[in-house]
Amino acid sequence: MSSAPNPINDIIHGRIRLGIMAYLSTASPASFPELLKKTGATNGNLSTHLTKLETAGFVRQEKGYKGKRPQTLVHLTDEGHKAWIEYLDALRDMLNI
Repeated sequence: MSSAPNPINDIIHGRIRLGIMAYLSTASPASFPELLKKTGATNGNLSTHLTKLETAGFVRQEKGYKGKRPQTLVHLTDEGHKAWIEYLDALRDMLNI
């Protein structure tokens, strides 16, 4: 029998946060509107989930302007990348693959 399975990271495991992490793992940074489209979340819902991921140190939000319009870019941090890989490893362990 193998060692104890990796626990699933509950911060990542929520549907919206999982979508954010999956998308950012290949497209970091991403704009707020881009993440809205990819996750299907509302503005407030996405903002809440990004704050939770940012508090955990998994993402970093960069607020600025594109021309005269406000723009928020979301970056996957090194810690977030590590947590994402650990999350995927935990799923593999659960599935025995």
